[in-house]
Amino acid sequence: MTYIIFKNIFCYYFYGIILNLNTMKKIIVPIDFSEYSEYALQTASFIAKKINAKILAVHMLEGSDSNLTKSSYTKNKEKFFYLKLAEKKFKSLLDKDYLKGVKVKPMIANQKDFKDLSDIGCKEHADLIIMGSQGVFGFKELFVGSNTEKVVRNAQIPVLVIKGAPVTSSFKAAVFACDFSDEDIAPYRKAKNLLNLLGCKIQLLYVETPSSKFMSNKERQDKVVRFLTKADNSLENLNEVTFFPEYSIEEGILDFANTHGKDLIVMATRGTHGIHHFIYGSISEDVANHANLPVMTFRI
Repeated sequence: MTYIIFKNIFCYYFYGIILNLNTMKKIIVPIDFSEYSEYALQTASFIAKKINAKILAVHMLEGSDSNLTKSSYTKNKEKFFYLKLAEKKFKSLLDKDYLKGVKVKPMIANQKDFKDLSDIGCKEHADLIIMGSQGVFGFKELFVGSNTEKVVRNAQIPVLVIKGAPVTSSFKAAVFACDFSDEDIAPYRKAKNLLNLLGCKIQLLYVETPSSKFMSNKERQDKVVRFLTKADNSLENLNEVTFFPEYSIEEGILDFANTHGKDLIVMATRGTHGIHHFIYGSISEDVANHANLPVMTFRI
């Protein structure tokens, strides 16, 4: 447990330094050879060309619980088969025209769980994970979750989730949803630094729900002024703040982004686990899973 805590603190501190230096050198893209992972790879290619970054395309070797009852010989034989199959698919995938001029390193990882991307990102000194997602709903979402949710929950570095078509032109307008707490300051700063590289402006959003504590106009302004003073040392973005009423925070974020011409949703995530996550869930994971726009998350 001590090792895990130390590792997470180290990764968080290390990547914070990188983003503050306004550099992005390596992008990880998990590849399962579906159309959704190719959307992510195409998006990563566009961003890599724009900022001169490298791409690490990671494929998790397939595996199943039934392997526990198989002999070592059978396991190794199946592993070799999947390894050669992945190499063959990589050769075809990395020959795409949109990857020309981009440095791409294929990697086949022994881990089969997408939550292990956090460890890979730390070891490879990556700055961003880009992944495609079709989302999951209903009982599957409740009891199994999606690969997207696992990555968002566990990653120590920013995660960009691509929904549907790949991003092949610059993001212009992003919305950063938060409650103006001190916890949101570091993710907000990192988001600004990273999105500045992409020429994207951020609008701050606070979703007011029926269960929210009522705030007068003065209380609202005081809250925003305090946040911007700490986060930006400036009130330059004071007019770029919106208070938006909706029945739930998730609905408010999705509705605002879709109706106000945004092409990217940005959020902080706490990465909760265990019974707390099962009972209360995660707004950032839900938004990443249900949005029809790209979603970028930053770990608190």
